[in-house]
Amino acid sequence: MIGNPLDKLHGLAGFLEAQGSLEHSLAQLATLAADTLDAARCSIMLFIEGDGEAMRLRVCAAHGALPEAAFTQTVARGEGIAGHVAASGVALLVEDIEQSDFASCARRPGVGTHSLMTAPISVNRKPIGVINLSEPNSATPFTQADLALLEIVALFVGKSIQAVQLQNLLNSRFAQIALVQDAEKAIGGVMLSSAYDTDKMAKIVAKSFFREMTQAGFGSSQIIQAASEIISQLSSSLHKHSKRLDKS
Repeated sequence: MIGNPLDKLHGLAGFLEAQGSLEHSLAQLATLAADTLDAARCSIMLFIEGDGEAMRLRVCAAHGALPEAAFTQTVARGEGIAGHVAASGVALLVEDIEQSDFASCARRPGVGTHSLMTAPISVNRKPIGVINLSEPNSATPFTQADLALLEIVALFVGKSIQAVQLQNLLNSRFAQIALVQDAEKAIGGVMLSSAYDTDKMAKIVAKSFFREMTQAGFGSSQIIQAASEIISQLSSSLHKHSKRLDKS
């Protein structure tokens, strides 16, 4: 591995102070991770489609060239290398994919170094995705030491994603009102724990959204229409994001 790993981890730690959109932050994280592990390619996959155990992984950011199909496919738990790691919660090192149980998953057989690593990304011990590294620049397979470093990198990635989500949410005036209202009912450290649980915060905002519209005199049909517009905006945003990934 080139350079001092501690210096590179320091760069990742500094990213926790950065602010910006999640999309831009993920792209930066993929590049930082690839640089830290001295790999030609890195991709970050998150659970963004489906519900519960049926949620599927999709590439949200990448560094280095990836096949176009990689940006459009989704992966279920237990499916392929990424799905296997997402389901097991255990990082995986494959020294030579063509000589492994995952040979059928090789995207470009016979090209470059066939070594790769994948580690789970978690927030509050809840799996939210995986990070994949492949094609070490040293032209030698990744090692167990590299895998251990990737697990540390994955921790930074998870914390960075959480920090960006929380910062963007807290920058919302609507979210601030919702959290203040919820804080009035909170006792002791309940609110503190909520502030580090994005799922709980999302529910708080949703409840406040419903409450505020009801108190403002909106009926059920108008509230449903507003919720439908949010879903429509989300679908449009995901579609634009997918097109940008395809172009890259």
